[in-house]
Amino acid sequence: MCGDLEEEARPDEEVYARFVAHVHSFLAGLKKRGKSKDEVHAHLDKLFRELLLTLVDEKKAPDEMTGYQRIAMEPLVFARLAGFIAAHVPLAEDPLRRLIEALMVGYSEGEIALAHDHDHDHDHDHHHGHGHGGHGHTH
Repeated sequence: MCGDLEEEARPDEEVYARFVAHVHSFLAGLKKRGKSKDEVHAHLDKLFRELLLTLVDEKKAPDEMTGYQRIAMEPLVFARLAGFIAAHVPLAEDPLRRLIEALMVGYSEGEIALAHDHDHDHDHDHHHGHGHGGHGHTH
C-alpha cells in the first residue's frame, strides 16, 4: 500500500511539471518571434532565456532540492539580485517602479499557464477566482 502512494505524482511535482512545460512552450514562442534587431534588447532577451532555461535544468540544482522547492525559492534569489542591481540606479530613474513593472509583466506571462490548464472537468457555477470571460490576455 505504501508503494502505491509513492508512485502517484504529488501535487507539487505536477506544479513543477506544468512550469517546465510552460517554460519550453514560452521559449518556443519567443523563438518564433525571432531575435530583436536592437542589440540591447537582443542581449536582454538572451539573458532572460538563459536564466529561464537554468531554472528547468535539473543539473543546476542539488539532488536534494525538488522542482517545487526550486520554483518556490529561486525567484527570491532573482528578486534579491534585481534589488541589488536597482540600488545602484539613480533614484531619478525610479528603479523600484521599473522593477515592479517588470515583475508584473513576468507574472502575467506565467499566469497564462493557468488559463491553458483550465481544461479539467468541473461545475462552473461556483466562483473560483480565476474568471473565464475577458482573461485580460490573449491565448
